[in-house]
Amino acid sequence: MRLTAMTDYALRLLMYVGRHPDRLCTIAEIAEAHRLSEAHLMKITHQLGLQGWIETVRGKGGGMRLARKPADINLGAVVRGIEPDFDLVECFAIGNQCALTGNCRLAGVLQDGLRLFLEHLDAHTLADLLPGTDLAVIPVRRLRAGRRRAP
Repeated sequence: MRLTAMTDYALRLLMYVGRHPDRLCTIAEIAEAHRLSEAHLMKITHQLGLQGWIETVRGKGGGMRLARKPADINLGAVVRGIEPDFDLVECFAIGNQCALTGNCRLAGVLQDGLRLFLEHLDAHTLADLLPGTDLAVIPVRRLRAGRRRAP
């Protein structure tokens, strides 16, 4: 599975803004810090604002800040809000034309993997990604009993 660049940039933007809670951050400074397109960041800022993750202030001296505490910004919710779909394979998409539909177990295996991936993201918040968080003590949900972890 691969997340879109928009989701990657949205998470980077939230981490940047989360590291600067004492001031407004601008699209230009985030673009420069991460070497990203300001045009892309403008679209992402708009989406994050609509979804209530950030607040934006227009005009001279404007910028953005988190609309919630980092511990209240769930990574799974952010990813679901930004990703256009989770169609890992054709049979997950509208208009499925796969000849194996109904006779294939791959879809179930992939669907389970996607579910576990999103559950893992749901177990984390933006606070987990910011400095001062000891990742060694962040609880990680275990895979269902009887399943082995991939190396």
